[in-house]
Amino acid sequence: MDPLHEALKGASAADRTSFRPVFHRLPADREGLVDLLKREPRVQVFDHLHGQLTELVRSLNPSVRYTPAELDAAATAHLNGTPAEEYGVWVYYPWAQRLVHLLDEQEFALVRTDRNRNKITREEQALLATKKVGVIGLSVGQSVSLTMALERSFGEIRLADFDTLELSNLNRIRSGVHHLGVSKVVNVAREIAEIDPFLKVTCYEEGITRANIDQFLTEGGKLDVLVEECDSVDVKIYARQRAKAFGIPVIMDTSDRGLIDVERFDLEPERPLLHGLLEGLDLSVVERPMTNQEKLPFMGRIVGMETISDRMKASLPELGRTITTWPQLASGVVLGGAIVGEVYRRILLDELRISGRWWNDTTESISPANAHHLTGSPIEPNP
Repeated sequence: MDPLHEALKGASAADRTSFRPVFHRLPADREGLVDLLKREPRVQVFDHLHGQLTELVRSLNPSVRYTPAELDAAATAHLNGTPAEEYGVWVYYPWAQRLVHLLDEQEFALVRTDRNRNKITREEQALLATKKVGVIGLSVGQSVSLTMALERSFGEIRLADFDTLELSNLNRIRSGVHHLGVSKVVNVAREIAEIDPFLKVTCYEEGITRANIDQFLTEGGKLDVLVEECDSVDVKIYARQRAKAFGIPVIMDTSDRGLIDVERFDLEPERPLLHGLLEGLDLSVVERPMTNQEKLPFMGRIVGMETISDRMKASLPELGRTITTWPQLASGVVLGGAIVGEVYRRILLDELRISGRWWNDTTESISPANAHHLTGSPIEPNP
């Protein structure tokens, strides 16, 4: 056997399936933590608890101006005699073999969201922590999920996508090449856990089907909001049919011209799907696999052929001919994640109570015609 082939075959295989961190709280689980360190001699230990304690002290006493020595003393005093190694929680990430010492959930959440205030108040933050959101489709959905996780605007997130990460996804999905072949759901779940291990993540690696859509929407408590970002026309339709039946609002971003779509089935139980845009189309065709050509009339209605960008309009007829699927750019996907994250938060805080469509087209808004020249003369383009 070739030595290189033999060496590669004998190398340790990557963990492609786990996504739940493991918690060790001392002194109760001291033995478990010792066993972990013996079992996994290559584990990397990250213990920066003192820095988190200093941030906690500042968060609890924002009007106090500490000297560095005073802040260190206050952080130590906060332990109240508890040995530092027993304070908080040790979180093990098995897929990365990392062991991280953190404040426990209540103090962790307080410090991590401290700079949200008062764009999000502590009272609003507590309310958002009780909410459940589902995300179907993890291209734009990855950006949406991570935005909401960063803002800590949910307590549970349910993720659904049947696909694995491919090289062509890396034009818009923020990930590393070492994750190629990993389930998109697992990839996002791991990223959320590495931002905030206390957030509950429920994974549907098989994607959404007619058999599991009701479970996705209701098991463990009904979703407060559904974010639909998948490419499948049939899933777009029957996910909305069931969300409407359960009175769950739906948000969608198309990553083209910053289009955001909101359907408030919670407030308007008789509202037609997609604002009635599919009226006249035979919805029974979604009960079987559809070709790209069969999808075009539906996608044209859903995204609005008269309102999509010129480049997207030119691309749609090329599906299956010169391009393989719907074009998406990282800039549009990241923008969509940010806007959906804000719209989602405003719905849950009862600041947005309407259905509709909005365009956030940066090509139009950031243009010579809309420039505000604050000083001096406008900059003339080069000839």
